[in-house]
Amino acid sequence: MSTHRGPGRPRYGRIATLATSVAVTAVAFLGSAGVLPAEDADDVPVAAAADPAAVDPAAAAPSTPTDQPTSAPSTDPDATADPTPDPTVEVTAEPVEDTALPARSGEGRRVVFSESRQRVWLVGTDGPQRTYPVSGSVYDNLDPGTYEVYSRSEQAWGIDDSGTMKWFVRFTQGDNAAIGFHDIPVDDGRKVQGLDELGTPLSHGCIRQRTSDAKALWDFAPLGTTVVVTA
Repeated sequence: MSTHRGPGRPRYGRIATLATSVAVTAVAFLGSAGVLPAEDADDVPVAAAADPAAVDPAAAAPSTPTDQPTSAPSTDPDATADPTPDPTVEVTAEPVEDTALPARSGEGRRVVFSESRQRVWLVGTDGPQRTYPVSGSVYDNLDPGTYEVYSRSEQAWGIDDSGTMKWFVRFTQGDNAAIGFHDIPVDDGRKVQGLDELGTPLSHGCIRQRTSDAKALWDFAPLGTTVVVTA
């Protein structure tokens, strides 16, 4: 069975497509041949595609780590390198021991004993050589003044069962016995006071010293050595 067609109708769609294709091909050919003018480079933002901010404005903003606040101050008390002292806390300075030689304590080579400070100085020709705390009399039976060593005993016995003592250097006479320097007496095998009590008057009249200091004064003060006692 055959079908008869009438006169052909022009197909405008295909014609338009063909014309466009020919025009694009011609433009591409002329552009590659240098016939058509090139587009100004300043008019084409070549780097725009590489810049994240050109695509997404939010990308231009710097990112802030969520675990590092930028404005809120730290509440950690240890975060401040130099904290402000609390005015309600009282700061007490430790006492500084005064070891300066007493004023008006004589001249030349001598032994100096301060009753108020309970301290002894061994003073050589060039100045103090040694100073240390002692325990003097609780009875205040020694007058300030200048004395002289007149007797020495490496071993001695105290009165009224006050024990035995060593390195005794006598420089004056009290109401009942001689007064001088020696180590801490020993009674019934025990020292009558502790080393930590030196610096406090505890004796009956003499000046008690730790053993090392008693030996030092023994070596320093032969017979005739000047002893100065200050208030």
